[in-house]
Amino acid sequence: MAAYDYDLFVIGGGSGGVRAARVAAALGKRVAIAEEYRFGGTCVIRGCVPKKLFVYASQYSEHFEDAAGYGWSVPPVSFDWQTLLANKDREIARLEGIYRRNVGGAGATIFDTRAELVDRHTVRLAGEGRTITADQILIATGGRPAPHPALPGHEHCITSNEAFHLETLPKSIMIGGGGYIAVEFANIFHGLGVETTLVYRGMEILNRFDMDLRTGLHEAMANKGIEIVCHAVAEEVVRRDDGRLDVRLNNGETRTVDQFMLAMGRSPNTEGMGLGAAGVETSVTGAIVVDRYSRTNVDNIWAIGDVADRVQLTPVAIHEAMCFVETAFKDNPTAPDHDLIATAVFSQPEIGTVGLSEHEAAKKFEELEVYRASFRPMRNTLSGRDEKMLMKLVVDAASRKVVGAHIMGPDAGEMAQLLGISLKAGVTKDDFDRTMAVHPTAAEEFVTMYKPSYRVKKGERID
Repeated sequence: MAAYDYDLFVIGGGSGGVRAARVAAALGKRVAIAEEYRFGGTCVIRGCVPKKLFVYASQYSEHFEDAAGYGWSVPPVSFDWQTLLANKDREIARLEGIYRRNVGGAGATIFDTRAELVDRHTVRLAGEGRTITADQILIATGGRPAPHPALPGHEHCITSNEAFHLETLPKSIMIGGGGYIAVEFANIFHGLGVETTLVYRGMEILNRFDMDLRTGLHEAMANKGIEIVCHAVAEEVVRRDDGRLDVRLNNGETRTVDQFMLAMGRSPNTEGMGLGAAGVETSVTGAIVVDRYSRTNVDNIWAIGDVADRVQLTPVAIHEAMCFVETAFKDNPTAPDHDLIATAVFSQPEIGTVGLSEHEAAKKFEELEVYRASFRPMRNTLSGRDEKMLMKLVVDAASRKVVGAHIMGPDAGEMAQLLGISLKAGVTKDDFDRTMAVHPTAAEEFVTMYKPSYRVKKGERID
């Protein structure tokens, strides 16, 4: 057997890479990990964590408005962008330190440099000008916002990366895209007082989500004052003499804004990594092709997380890391389970979902029972806010199994996480019906919807 410097070399210090390195090192393996930027990856440094902090910040404008209905007199309020940025940066630095300490404390060697493959067992440390060898190599370099270089004027645009570090809060912004990132940032900027327009090429925002959630959120955002323009894309972005941007759309309109944010997909971080030299296969999008166990076509090289482009969510990357360790080092081949992944969109109102949408379920099952409730949550009664909550269960009529659960409203993400456990366990609608309600809560609606709102048979709705 060849002697290598390490049993495992991990390229990428995000959530998936750190978890794999830490757990493998704890098993007594000789582990090294290389990260060229900051530990924590997209999620911690420029993704879910700072975004959620921005979401919280943007919600206070509504909280202050609602307070009057509950007897609170709130003096004139003001918002300071620089304070938010400084506090966010301090929290991100704290979390990065924890990631570093955890992986180092487990016994892994840390290299603060870019790492590139030389061959199937050799890695070049770019910042140190030397190579090292490893028996197993794990690529966990994640992804980045797609730059869309074909868009004239794309160099004048920002992405979610830059949105976390803007020197000043813009007075107006246009966001191109209709997925998680576009929708969440539209709500963030609007909540912070920015005139916000969302432009999306599709028929409705949040493709692949249940249509009731998509149309419900669109209506709620529009009612708040966010302009949503569907069936449109930017064709050109021009920097004016005054520094603002003219954005020409394919519907003939030209809008003038302070910032234009591109939020139309992400690209895997695989360029210049030496994948070709090592013989690693990639897809047409540049993603690393893996089998169900996260192994590439080169049997000692593996890939997890966004760089493999299966499901681009942080908990999925962490789960894939754990499965990798089981497969590579515990003689227990374990394939990641990508079925029934609960997810949330931290829009305002929030969305939480797990399982099949009604449309997807109708293609899979002969007949569906759909339970649907829309109501104003209790917290909005005294505030006078007219925003509605939506709850929906999609049930296979033959087996009574709940195959989809969808929520729009306060704490939707928290509910989706718990419902994810139930659906994963194969819960039936009868199980919901036997469960006692917690009153007064919004979530009790899920166990008090006894009669279907309508049925769907062979794809056709039956009222």
